Amino acid sequence: MSKTALITGASQGLGAAMALRLAKDGFNIAINCRGEYELENGGKQTQQACQELGVEAECFLCDVSKFDACKEMVDAVKARFGTIDVLVNNAGITKDGLIARMSEEQFDVVTSVNYKSVFNMIRHVTPVMMKQRSGRIINVSSVSGVYGNPGQFNYSATKAGIVGMTLTAAKELGARNINVNAIAPGFIRTPMTDVLTDEQKKAAESVVALRRFGEPEEVASVVSFLAGPDSSYVSGQVIVIDGAMSI
Repeated sequence: MSKTALITGASQGLGAAMALRLAKDGFNIAINCRGEYELENGGKQTQQACQELGVEAECFLCDVSKFDACKEMVDAVKARFGTIDVLVNNAGITKDGLIARMSEEQFDVVTSVNYKSVFNMIRHVTPVMMKQRSGRIINVSSVSGVYGNPGQFNYSATKAGIVGMTLTAAKELGARNINVNAIAPGFIRTPMTDVLTDEQKKAAESVVALRRFGEPEEVASVVSFLAGPDSSYVSGQVIVIDGAMSI
């Protein structure tokens, strides 16, 4: 039976790049889209691109900030593909602002999508992987969660929390042959960074040792490693992918 990877927030950007890379690796792909808009604006295209690589792929609509909805999606993916071998918790949003001006709504919505969704998905996928006695969980954190970033109090808090969940889950689930790791990307060329002005992009690139933004495919290659056999003894790690920005 072919292995299956479930990727949240996979309609575009990093998630779509991860889906395509894991499809190239031979995984069947479960593509999570938040709603109809994401399905029509990226989800279907990602599904087709994965299928053209010779694997099975299907989109699953789910707001991953909702606990019960995540359970329904996990059950549907398991019924469709038979296994869930890799979970990539990639879904995330930003609503940036300074602490002194941040609204409760800004904090709560980012927390629910970026942070609670990781709990929701791990909670519901873990029983499947425990029964299989194998699995890989890859959580997408950020350099903002490792080092902090002014103007991203809510975002940084959620990404730091993901690191804590990763370390604890790795210790809890290791005995069941489930590896849990996190990646912490820096400036990556995605729809999130496309909204920056040219001046902002140049300023960001100037603090990166490689003097450029990373590409989604460069992040996806690390996910491929963590999902594959060569990382069988790697667990509880946070891999920074930032072109030496943070050193």
